[in-house]
Amino acid sequence: MRAMSAPATSPSASMRPLLAIETSCDDTACAILAYDGTILAEGVLSQTDHAILGGVVPEIAARAHLDALPALVAEVLKKASLTLADIDTFAGTTGPGLIGGLIVGSSYAKGLAMALHRPFVAVNHIEAHILTPRLPSLGADLHFPYLTMLVSGGHCQCVSVEETGRYVRLGGTIDDAAGEAFDKVAKMLGLGWPGGPALEKLATEGRDDAYPLPRPLKGREGCDFSFSGLKTAVSRLIDTQDPTGSPDGQPHALPRQFAADVAASFQRAVADVMADRAEHALALSPNATALVVAGGVAANKTLRNALEQVAANHGIPFFAPPLRLCTDNAVMVAWAALERLHAGETPNEIDTAARPRWPLSERTPAHA
Repeated sequence: MRAMSAPATSPSASMRPLLAIETSCDDTACAILAYDGTILAEGVLSQTDHAILGGVVPEIAARAHLDALPALVAEVLKKASLTLADIDTFAGTTGPGLIGGLIVGSSYAKGLAMALHRPFVAVNHIEAHILTPRLPSLGADLHFPYLTMLVSGGHCQCVSVEETGRYVRLGGTIDDAAGEAFDKVAKMLGLGWPGGPALEKLATEGRDDAYPLPRPLKGREGCDFSFSGLKTAVSRLIDTQDPTGSPDGQPHALPRQFAADVAASFQRAVADVMADRAEHALALSPNATALVVAGGVAANKTLRNALEQVAANHGIPFFAPPLRLCTDNAVMVAWAALERLHAGETPNEIDTAARPRWPLSERTPAHA
């Protein structure tokens, strides 16, 4: 595991700190925010053991979260110059995600809340992503309503963000999420896992018009996505280069330039589809004040540039969180909880159950 954390800011007694935990997949994260959204401290431990297995193994991830949380929470508290007694509210990702990790993280946060007689806020992972750009320290001055394109390894949605707690899902993937497609294509190209960053780096060496890959659903009505056909087209293209493989049954190493051209062409196809879907979504959301991209794949520069151009075409601003807040983190979880508090809610959801699926349309998760 490797640790990443931001420097602490000296808190004042009136800041009413909130501590949040995120464990929905393979990143163990903790953050402390002041009531006004100031980031007092944060930390992320990224699990690296899954790389040799080609993907996240849920049981291994859950056990790693359990091992990492005590020390990580202690470290973040130390960076913020706080103790657990100073924390006013606790929050944790309660869904959607891998159920083992969700149970570990949310239960840990609930345990702290119960021990200290503090409230607990159950946070929806998707809601946390789409509210992240409103974090005051980012300076976006983002107002409702706005349109969010959520693109990550497990999610791909167009969401009209009307206000805190009121979201309209305009469309979503009917098969693979964009990040899942990136990882699978990267694996085909021999780039390992996680594949998104490696594929983007390789694509800089290639031509994005080298191969006329399909743009699934582009031009169709609505805002749904499909990446399965694009992934299959890449697989067939690679087969033309190496139809038989080596005698031991393993594929030959692909020529560097061929692989780079495939990566660039695939990346361009995804960006074109996302831009088309954003155009359709904005047509359905004429009052949108901005276009936002969020989620792990939002770190991809080609995708960002394509969506930024769509926003410019419509005369509205474009916002994307900084790269460290695109991937899973606890700052976004803390801010989502604070948004609810700022909206006048007084949630104490200590009896809510972690769940692998939690649609945005269901404002409160089921009780345990």
